[in-house]
Amino acid sequence: MKLFSARGVMTALVIVLGLLSTMPNILPLSWQQHLPGWYTQNQLSLGLDLQGGSHLLLAADTQPLFDKAFTGMKESLTKDLREAGIRYQVLSASDNTLRLSISGAGGQFQQARELAFAYRTTGQGEQQFTIEQNDTLLTVSLSESFKESLVSDALERSVEVVRRRLDETGLVDPGISRQGNDGVLVQMPGVTDPSRIRELLGTTAQMEFHWVVTDSSRGSTVIMQGMDGHQQYRLEKRVAMEGEHITDARLAFDPDTGNPVVTFKLDSTGGNIFAAMTRTHIGEPLAVVLDGKVITAPVIRAVIGASGGQISGNFTPDEAKDLALMLRAGALPVPLTVIEERTVGPDLGSDAIKMGLSTGLAGAALVLVFMTALYRRWGAIACVSLMINMGLLFGVLSLFRATLTLPGIAGIILTLGMAVDANILINERIKEESLKGRVAGAAIRAGFDKAWSTILDSSLTTLIAVSLLFMFGSGPVKGFAITIGIGLFTSMFTAIAVTRLLMLFTIRRREREVLHFPGFRWLSRTDKKPLNFLKGRMAGLITSAVLSVASVVLFFSPGLHYGVDFTGGTLVEVKSHHVQVEQLRNALTDGNIEGASIQEFGKEGDYLIRVPQVTADTPVEQAALQSQQVEQVKSAVTTLDDQATFPRVDMVGAKVSGGFADASVLAVLIAGGGILLYLWLRFESHFALAATATIALDLTKTIGFFALTGLEFNLTAVAALLALIGYSINDKVVVFDRIREGFRATPDKPVIEVLNRSISATLSRTLFTSMTTFLALLPMGLAGGASVASFALPMLFGIVIGTSSSIFIASPILYYLGKRREKKGLKQLRPTAEEVRESLAHIP
Repeated sequence: MKLFSARGVMTALVIVLGLLSTMPNILPLSWQQHLPGWYTQNQLSLGLDLQGGSHLLLAADTQPLFDKAFTGMKESLTKDLREAGIRYQVLSASDNTLRLSISGAGGQFQQARELAFAYRTTGQGEQQFTIEQNDTLLTVSLSESFKESLVSDALERSVEVVRRRLDETGLVDPGISRQGNDGVLVQMPGVTDPSRIRELLGTTAQMEFHWVVTDSSRGSTVIMQGMDGHQQYRLEKRVAMEGEHITDARLAFDPDTGNPVVTFKLDSTGGNIFAAMTRTHIGEPLAVVLDGKVITAPVIRAVIGASGGQISGNFTPDEAKDLALMLRAGALPVPLTVIEERTVGPDLGSDAIKMGLSTGLAGAALVLVFMTALYRRWGAIACVSLMINMGLLFGVLSLFRATLTLPGIAGIILTLGMAVDANILINERIKEESLKGRVAGAAIRAGFDKAWSTILDSSLTTLIAVSLLFMFGSGPVKGFAITIGIGLFTSMFTAIAVTRLLMLFTIRRREREVLHFPGFRWLSRTDKKPLNFLKGRMAGLITSAVLSVASVVLFFSPGLHYGVDFTGGTLVEVKSHHVQVEQLRNALTDGNIEGASIQEFGKEGDYLIRVPQVTADTPVEQAALQSQQVEQVKSAVTTLDDQATFPRVDMVGAKVSGGFADASVLAVLIAGGGILLYLWLRFESHFALAATATIALDLTKTIGFFALTGLEFNLTAVAALLALIGYSINDKVVVFDRIREGFRATPDKPVIEVLNRSISATLSRTLFTSMTTFLALLPMGLAGGASVASFALPMLFGIVIGTSSSIFIASPILYYLGKRREKKGLKQLRPTAEEVRESLAHIP
C-alpha cells in the first residue's frame, strides 16, 4: 500500500503539472490577465499553414567571405615579403590557396616562412591558415575550421541584420532563425505578398564611397555600372570609406527639385574620416556605391563632417525609404538569396484549422467508441488514459512553446492511434492471464510485466524512425517528428503508470476474483488449437514479391508525381470564379509561361498551376526568374478573373530540392539500418533480417500506391514513409516478441508450431491495434483535403499492408531463416545470462 500510495502521488503530480501546462491554451483572455505572465506565455503557436503568412529560406553566399579573408592575407603577406627584400614569385592564387616560390639563399626562405607563419593563427589562437613547405615552395591555404568560424559569425550577424530590417518595416512577431549550415529562415505571419520583404532581405546594402578617377595616371581602378545599367564609372579600387560608419538614414525631399533623397549621419570616426577626405578632394566627384553599383557621383563642393550628407538618385519615394531602412539596419555581412518561398493565405489557414480540429475530434471519437465497445469498463479505463495522454502531450508541447502545424496535427492523430496499441497489449495480456485462472491482482501484475518489454521494444524502434525524420526533415516535418516523439514517451507513461493505477483502483476490493473480459472470444486462441497461418507461406511470399515488383515497375513508368519539394520550381494555387481549364491554359500560353501544368482540385475554378524550375547562372538570377514567374502567372489569371485569389504560393530552388531528395533517401536507408541493428541486438540476426526485408516490401508497395493513384510525392509523403516504417516495425516487434517468448518457453517444439501459436496469440492485438489506428486516421483521409492527402491516404494503405505483412510475410521469412539456422546447428535464440549461469553450475 505504501508503494501504491507513493506511485499514485507521483503519477497524480505529473498529470496535474502536465494539464496545468496545457491550460493557458484554453483559458479565456479575461482569466489570463489575472495570472503570471511566465505561466500564460506557455502556449502553442500556430504555424503559417494554419494562420496564413509567408516563409522565406535564404541561403548565404559564403564565397565572398573566404575571398575577402584570403585576399587580405595575400596582399599583406606579399607586401611584407617586398618590404623584407625577399624575392618571390606567385605561382597560383586560386581556390583560397596561395602558392609562392621563394628565390635567394636559404636564409630568405626561412625568413619568408616566419612571415607566413605570422598569419597562421588569430590573436585568440584560432588557426586561420594552413602552411605547407616543400623545398622553396610555400603553400598558404584557408583552414576549414576558420571557414566554419567565418560562416557561423556571418550568419549570426545576418540574423541580427534581418531582424532589424524586419522590425523597421513594422512586421508583427516575425520568426528569424538559422537553418542548416548556411541558411536563414524567416517566417512572417499574416504576410501574403512577400515581394517587398524579399527585395529588402535580398539586398546586401553594402555601402561604400569611392573617388571617381578623372586622371588616368592614378593607381589601380575598377569599372562599375550605374543603377540604370547604362552609364559606367571608373573608380579607385581602394575604398575611401565604408558605409558601416552611417548611424542614421532617413527619407527626405530635395528642397530645390522636390525629388526623394536619402539623408545620412555618421558616427564620430566616420565624421573625421569623411571630413579629412573631402577636405583634400574639393571639386572632385565622389561615387556612392551600393552592392557594386553606383547610385550617384556628386562633386564635393565643401568639407563634409559628422553631420553627414544626402544621397540623390533616380529614386521613387518607396525606393528611397527602403534604402534608408537598409542603411539604418546595417549591411548584411554576406549576400542572402531566396532559395525557397512559401505563402499561405489566411482563408486557407482557417480552413486547415477547421479541418484539423474536425478530423482530429472525429478520429478520437471513433477510437474511444471502439475501445469502450471492445473492452467495456477496461476500455473506458483505456479511454481515460488516452485523454490524459493527449493532455500531457499538449502540456509538453506548450512548455516548449512549440509551433503547431498541419503535419503536427497529423502527428497528434497518429499518436492517438498508436497510443492505443500499448493499452490493447496490456488488456490482451491481462485477458490471457485471467483465462488461465489467475485472480485479478495477479493477472494485472503479470499482464503488465509481460507487456512491458514489448511496449519498450516497439516504442524504441518507432523512435529510431522518428529521430531520423527530425534530423533530416525541415520546418513542419520536424514538428511532426517532435509530436510523435513526445507522444511516444507520454503514451508509455500513461499506459504503464496511469492505466495500471486505474485498474488497481477498480479492483481494490475484488483482488481475489477472476476478471472477465468481453469481446471477440474466437480471436483469443491461447488455450485453443492455433490457426495454421504458415500453411500458405509460399503463396503469401510470392504474392508479396509480385506486388513489390509491380510497384517497382510503376515507380519507373508512369513514375511518381513529384512535388516542388523534389523537382524545384513554382506552385501557385488559384481560386477563381468559373474560369475554365482551356481559358487558363490559353492565358498562360499568351503570357509566355512555358511548361506550365494545370491540375483541377476541390471546387470548380480551383486549380494548381505548376511551373518547372528555371535554369540560371547564379542562385540570385534563379530567384529573380522564379519571382517573375509567379507574377506572370498571377497576371495571366487576373486577366480572366480580376477577383481571383492565390491562397498558396510555393517557390523551391534547385539547391533545396536536390538536398531534400538526397536527405530523404538517406533518412529511409539509415532508418532501415538503425532498426536492423536494434533488432539484431535485442532479438537475433534472423529476426532482424526478417523484419527489415518485410519493411522493404511494405515500402515498395506504398511507393507503388503513390505511382498508381497519382498522389503528389512531397515533403509530407516522406513523413508518411518514415512514420509507416515506425508503425510497421512496431507491429512486427509485437509478433516477434511473442515468438521469442515461445522459443524460450518451448525450445524443443518445431519452429512452425511456435510461429503459428505466437501469431494466433497476438492476432486479436494485431487486428484491434490496426483498426484503432485506421479509425484515427480515416476522417483525415476522407475529409482532410489535398494538403494532407499525401500523408493520410498512404498511411491508411500502409496500415492494411503492414498488418497483413506482419502475419503473412514477416513470419514466413522468419520461418525459412529459422530452418536455415537449424541446419547450421544453431539454436533459435542465444542463451540468456541466467541460462549461462545454470549451465556453468552443472559443470563438475
